[in-house]
Amino acid sequence: MPDNVSMEKTWLVGTGKIAVDYAKVLKSQNVAFTPIGRGEDSANHFMQKTGVAVLTGGVEKALDRYIPEIAIVTTGVSELAETACALIEKGVRRILLEKPGGSNKDEVAAVSRAAKESGAEVRVAYNRRFYASTLAAEEIIEDDGGVTSFNFEFTEWLHVFRAIECFTDAGNILFANSSHVIDLAFYLGGFPQNMNCFAQNDGNLLYENSRRIYAGAGITDKNALFSYGANWNAPGRWGVEILTRKHRLVFRPMEQLHIQKIGSVAIERVDIDDSLDIEFKPGIFREVKAFLSGNGIERFPDIHNQLTHCEIYEAMQLGGNLNIK
Repeated sequence: MPDNVSMEKTWLVGTGKIAVDYAKVLKSQNVAFTPIGRGEDSANHFMQKTGVAVLTGGVEKALDRYIPEIAIVTTGVSELAETACALIEKGVRRILLEKPGGSNKDEVAAVSRAAKESGAEVRVAYNRRFYASTLAAEEIIEDDGGVTSFNFEFTEWLHVFRAIECFTDAGNILFANSSHVIDLAFYLGGFPQNMNCFAQNDGNLLYENSRRIYAGAGITDKNALFSYGANWNAPGRWGVEILTRKHRLVFRPMEQLHIQKIGSVAIERVDIDDSLDIEFKPGIFREVKAFLSGNGIERFPDIHNQLTHCEIYEAMQLGGNLNIK
């Protein structure tokens, strides 16, 4: 671990591609930070991309030297929970944890317990809640009197996942990846109170005991009806459609907002100020600003919310009925 790297009150844990995206945002907001990594190769790549030196050797070794006030955790999915728990155990009290917060419900539960016992604030970084398209949709939804129904698709491209090393031993792609779009749909339309879920495979398995075709419907805590579908063995893409009494709001692609007005079949693109989502990884600039300032912190799910949401993801992944009182 190099001694010439300054120890800042904000840490960026991880040095992969998403960490580079966060570093770009932190630098643009004039936030001093210390990147924490493991190996020299990834650290050198990070420094080449950002110009910021990395403390190598891993987070636990770094914690023996200094305890930061804030940590942004951008490790791989399999390391998220372990890293968060290590930070909490050493006394870090504010953590922005990359989605989905762990590899499975048990790991999210471990972070939730640690946060509860220590009083740490752990927020899960679902950046699509901070898209310019999302903010614009929220204004329209409010003006229209709320969401009446919605539907969404979370089809994944399995041919892409076959080439991603971190997913070769993980069957829970729905939680690790599809939850990005599922979270946005439920964030806008309300989270399920009653839901019927169906999941099956067609014999074309990439991972053992994992479903590939999904469908379901239910009602949310905002009294909105919803339905969803996905077929990972057929063509498709992510998408969310929110319906109000006056409009159909279409997120496809998610970074853009299209609108259909009542009485018309035309679907038009909404003109939004998405300059920040073009200059930086979409949603990240507003997400970081909200977390660090606390202004808009309610937009994040905390780790305890995420543990509750794990029940939703489990029901969708395995099939069955879900009733939340």
